[in-house]
Amino acid sequence: MGTVTPEAHSGGVRFIEQGHFLPRGQSRDVAFRNVYRWDLHPERIALYHERRGTEAAVWLFDLIADSASTLSSHAPHLCGADTYRARLTLEPRGFRLDWHIVGPRKDERLLYHYQSSTD
Repeated sequence: MGTVTPEAHSGGVRFIEQGHFLPRGQSRDVAFRNVYRWDLHPERIALYHERRGTEAAVWLFDLIADSASTLSSHAPHLCGADTYRARLTLEPRGFRLDWHIVGPRKDERLLYHYQSSTD
């Protein structure tokens, strides 16, 4: 569980995220903090990771439309030998971002649910 503080910027929005999650098979929560920048373009959304600041932003991938309600990473992001892909699905109160990370160091699926806290 976590919270997202959205912050507008000239090209889109920045999500400042923090919270805790419980990895499968673990008994203790793990704290996290991330900053993602979503740059909005007519045909794509460019996703950047800014955990180490805006000047050190890491471009992850471009999300492009698969259908009216889904976008997928156009090409995978490579971090060493690990491959990151994602699929964004629009939902009535927000969206879901489903990450798949595979490689010699990781074999993970992370599911983020972004929902409005207001009705």
